[in-house]
Amino acid sequence: MRIAEELQTAAYLFASILFILSLSGLSSQTTAKRGVLYGIAGMIIAVVATILGQEVQGHIYILIAILIASIIGVVVARKVEMTAMPQLVAILHSFVGLAAVLVGIGSFVDYTEFSSNAAQTIHLVEVYIGVFIGAVTFTGSIVAWGKLEGKIASKPWNFKGLQSLNLMIFILITFLGILFCSKSVLDGGLIIGIMSVLSCFLGVSLVMAIGGGDMPVVVSMLNSYSGWAAAAAGFMLSNDLLIVTGALVGSSGAILSIHMCEAMNRSFFSVIFASGATKPQSGSKAALEGEVTSVDHENVVAHLKIANSVVIVPGYGMAVSKAQYPIYQLTQLLRDQGKQVRFAIHPVAGRLPGHMNVLLAEANVPYDIVCDMDEINQDITETDMVMVVGANDVVNPSAQDDPTSSIYGMPVIEAWKAKRVIVMKRSMSTGYAGEDNPLFYKSNVDMLYGDAKQSVEHLNAIFSR
Repeated sequence: MRIAEELQTAAYLFASILFILSLSGLSSQTTAKRGVLYGIAGMIIAVVATILGQEVQGHIYILIAILIASIIGVVVARKVEMTAMPQLVAILHSFVGLAAVLVGIGSFVDYTEFSSNAAQTIHLVEVYIGVFIGAVTFTGSIVAWGKLEGKIASKPWNFKGLQSLNLMIFILITFLGILFCSKSVLDGGLIIGIMSVLSCFLGVSLVMAIGGGDMPVVVSMLNSYSGWAAAAAGFMLSNDLLIVTGALVGSSGAILSIHMCEAMNRSFFSVIFASGATKPQSGSKAALEGEVTSVDHENVVAHLKIANSVVIVPGYGMAVSKAQYPIYQLTQLLRDQGKQVRFAIHPVAGRLPGHMNVLLAEANVPYDIVCDMDEINQDITETDMVMVVGANDVVNPSAQDDPTSSIYGMPVIEAWKAKRVIVMKRSMSTGYAGEDNPLFYKSNVDMLYGDAKQSVEHLNAIFSR
């Protein structure tokens, strides 16, 4: 069964509209589920319309590939914990990049006659750019996965002349592209092979040079790269829907990355090109002043009972321990006693944009008590108690008062300004950015050591007596 070209175009148009509605729905927690359903429906329509196209052959092989891939996708998605979602997103981006490289090489090898030299040159430009973006995305995403998974150190890879080396590689890739597209006497296959190797190295170099504190931005930007890689593949395959979808993903990922950089007080280009985004300023670090004090669960409950307003700051530690469920129970206990409870979400909390929002939504935490950083900071001085659950860098005062810190200038949740702060952590270890946290040494701050889930469950049991 095949469908007419006009019907396929109409299906592509309808799928594009659904993708736009999907992105629009994802802008709010209350409409996110609907947005996901729009995206699923759009993708089903797109795949079916493509398979039934006039020029598509080998349907049985396509269906077998879809079946195998779907089984793998379902198994992986069900197996991967929410804590590993950033790693999963990063590695999936690498698949998109690899697909763009393979499509580009296939389009070059499968030579066809063109109506004019201009048409042939345009095709070669599409192939070259598609392979370049795909190769950078492929290796960059693998490095990002390695850093998030802990296989590669989060410390930025930096040495004298790194930026100059990257610039030289980019200039060489550009020069090779001119030769490739001008149908030089040099073998085109050799050129695209050399460019692919250089692009793969460039992807590694760019992401390796970015520190752990900026990894959420990197994941977002790799999402953008994968979109542009898909768009480039669409040009090579003359598939309008792939072009539109890739452009939507690429532009939305870039916009999200820019907003995240603004929230971190980072320069977008300095993060993406690793030009000093995470390097500390000159000077010696200030000595940590004060004494770290710890409390037991009974004392924490006693403070909670006399507090009228409580702010909970979740972080990656909450995701690791799966503490969102008992935290929701604690929230209910506090609200039943008439206390104001709010959640403070930093734009880059966790290791993926929206990571904490997803975890809290999974535990059925009401949307209306989940607030952003700026909203909480406005009246945090009037808050009786702040509970920091597994967060570190996003509540680090050195971001405001220590110019030698690698996160200096990044807006943070000003938890230390509350009347009392309880920090729930397993130990005094540093956060993903590798910076010590002066918050732990302040006079109004106490540490509650242990696994976050077990600690909150213990608090709930004491509170319910």
